[in-house]
Amino acid sequence: MIDKLCIIGVGLIGSSLSLALKQAGAVAEVVGYGRNRDNLERGRELGVLDRYESSIAAAVNDADVIVVAVPLGAMQQVFAEIASAAPLDALITDVGSAKGSVVQAALAECGDGIGRFVPGHPIAGGEQSGVEAGFATLYQGRRVILTPLPQTDAAASARIEAMWRICGANIEYLDIEHHDKVLAATSHLPHMLAYALVHHLSNLNEHDEIFRYAAGGFRDFTRIASSDPVMWRDVCIANGDALVDLIQQYQGELDRVAMAIKAGDADELLRLFSRAKSQRDLQIGNC
Repeated sequence: MIDKLCIIGVGLIGSSLSLALKQAGAVAEVVGYGRNRDNLERGRELGVLDRYESSIAAAVNDADVIVVAVPLGAMQQVFAEIASAAPLDALITDVGSAKGSVVQAALAECGDGIGRFVPGHPIAGGEQSGVEAGFATLYQGRRVILTPLPQTDAAASARIEAMWRICGANIEYLDIEHHDKVLAATSHLPHMLAYALVHHLSNLNEHDEIFRYAAGGFRDFTRIASSDPVMWRDVCIANGDALVDLIQQYQGELDRVAMAIKAGDADELLRLFSRAKSQRDLQIGNC
């Protein structure tokens, strides 16, 4: 049972966590903090929040668990404010998509309290943002990756793991560097491709006609380009080395496709497409 859960940054991830824990009867009070007062007030109206505060210091007062769900670029300032105000026994976790930068920020600001910090990343979400996007079943059957530090207290990791399991999540542990490389490939690169494609097509002279005739495949592929631009800007900066390496590799793959098309090499195109299809069907299926 969590007596007081503090969520800093009440969007899709934080609101869904609150709703899942409330539905399970696993939290007594949820307090929120964020810069958008209208969003916080809507969260209170929807029952996501029991109340909200106008400062981080007030929000974390007497908290058992603090969840940091802000863009990566804001993490260090938030950790600094938490460190100066949170109870000494409060557990801290985050939901950031790139763990290296988050850990650096926590190490810089949390001091002796770093043992209470459990870095985390729920592999769940969508292109919608804000408190109204949240729903209690978001984490059912989804993975949550935890990347504890050598200094992280084992009991702290166990309690954060239990919190996510209550929400229906499956827990996996990765080291920080491996997490960031894997997520660069499976999440960050696809978002960059979607953003770049939509941006490129919108600059074409006939872009209105292109979007008018876009079919389901285009909509499916570019759906994630509706995601929060601030969040993904910060992801690019935070996980830039791994992401740039993958972008360059992908450019090489596109060059291979272009060369095969230009050469009229039907066999090479069929080989490439067949292998991609078999791997997609084998690894992901019809999800």
